[in-house]
Amino acid sequence: MIGQAVISGSASGAILACSEGLSFWGGVDPVTGIVIDTHHPLCGQSIAGKVLVMPTTRGSCSGSGVMLDLALNGIAPAAFVFREAEDVVTLGAMIAGKMFERPVPVLRLDTEAFAAAVAGQHATLSDGTLVVDGTALPLEPLAVAKLDLSTLDRAMLAGTDGPARRIAMEVICAMAALQGATALVDVTQGHIDGCILANTANLRFAETMAEMGGRVRVPTTMNAISVDHGNWQSQGVPPVFGLRAARLADAYVRMGARPTFTCAPYLLDTAPEAGENIGWSESNAVIFANTVLAARTVKHPDYLDLFIAMTGRAPMSGVYLPANRAPRRRIHIELPQSHDDALWPMLGYIAGQLAPNSIPILTGLEATHPSRDDLKAMCAAFGTTSAAPMLHVAGQTPEAADFAVPADRVTVTRADLARVWAELNQGPRQIDLIAFGSPHFSLSECRALADLAQGHRAAGTEVIVTVGQNVLRDARNDGTLAKLEAFGAQVFPDICWCSITEPLLPPQARSLMTNSGKYAHYAPGLSGREVRFGSLAECVETARTGVAPASPPGWLKG
Repeated sequence: MIGQAVISGSASGAILACSEGLSFWGGVDPVTGIVIDTHHPLCGQSIAGKVLVMPTTRGSCSGSGVMLDLALNGIAPAAFVFREAEDVVTLGAMIAGKMFERPVPVLRLDTEAFAAAVAGQHATLSDGTLVVDGTALPLEPLAVAKLDLSTLDRAMLAGTDGPARRIAMEVICAMAALQGATALVDVTQGHIDGCILANTANLRFAETMAEMGGRVRVPTTMNAISVDHGNWQSQGVPPVFGLRAARLADAYVRMGARPTFTCAPYLLDTAPEAGENIGWSESNAVIFANTVLAARTVKHPDYLDLFIAMTGRAPMSGVYLPANRAPRRRIHIELPQSHDDALWPMLGYIAGQLAPNSIPILTGLEATHPSRDDLKAMCAAFGTTSAAPMLHVAGQTPEAADFAVPADRVTVTRADLARVWAELNQGPRQIDLIAFGSPHFSLSECRALADLAQGHRAAGTEVIVTVGQNVLRDARNDGTLAKLEAFGAQVFPDICWCSITEPLLPPQARSLMTNSGKYAHYAPGLSGREVRFGSLAECVETARTGVAPASPPGWLKG
């Protein structure tokens, strides 16, 4: 087979090719179609109207929302050409065609055909053929999945429970075909990612589904949203934005989701147990659930998470299957002595770079004692650079010993970690804002910050912490919140750094520092600010002085 038309259609355009995957969320501006990920080779280029050729995507599940918004704004790529499996923008393209009559073709080519596309200048797609610079590459349509459906599945697919569940089941079956699944799996709970008003598409989708009578069938939590839901009006948020952001959140609440508004659902009392099949989106949450909790969920694209919650069913594919949870690459860490907590997000970040499309196992860390917060930071950073839904850490994560260590091995040295530090520290030393809570801080992180944050912060340096409502309540009850506020920190619920905009993001702040590898990567593109990265203690010290460290920590210097 030369290629497969995952989503059929006609298209023509100049080829824009890259050997590195791109996260559409945080990587592409849905209003202009410009690549804004400052770490990506295509940064600054427009993907609008191009035949976009890359191995697969990476990063956030929210990329499907960006893709839908690009289509609704008329600035989507003319077509996508992938070599590997890809779900996120494919789902967005599928929704664009099925619900809004704005289809975007998606192709998957074998290695030889993909190489020809990468080397090409112009491509035309029509009548089941992709023509690259005059060379015709035949395509086969996506095979219809032969699914073993239950009686209830068939009833939902027939629309007996209304059009919303019919659409949900149609999309789930189409994604099952794409993923090669022959059956669906029951899930016990869902987590909705697309609650952020990052684009107009998220609001249009949610309100359309709510108006059609969409309703979740399993307990479902909600991701962080774009405003502090109960306080945005007093915080100076413009009503034109605040009202729409609240409408988006309320649409999912009307469909039966709990207004948890956190990007860290594993910190809730409803966190899943080992072996439990769940239907989560939000990349850091998916990776933490699989890696640390040993629960099972594919990294579902936005919108598919709602459909899974509405049906209680997901394609039986990917890491729902035990064999697919096996590591494919060994990343051996030459552990620096006397490291601090900044090690863990840096490890996640470089592990994703070294295993961008496969599950790795990290060795060399068996004698360490990472906290849950350390592993949380690692999982979040891994999700920015890898498309994989999990990783293993030998001696630390529950399934690491269940599989043979793969022969494919690469070593991470102190010098490699120093390179990551430099990559995440490209901003100026003068810092205007300290950003904590990407993902949302846990209560133990808030307490650790409160223990360090004593005395006074520098004039003009803001400190902001984002948390879930559950953590805010507990921090208020045990006095932690009072300690943070005494230091001058602002603590915001409901929103996170992936959704904060001005005026909560201080307009006067031109540079920021964070202890989050995830936010250090995404912040330049999302916030327009220059960024530095460091440990929790380094961030607190920078809050006191207003000046970030000039060089890497001693444990990285050697």
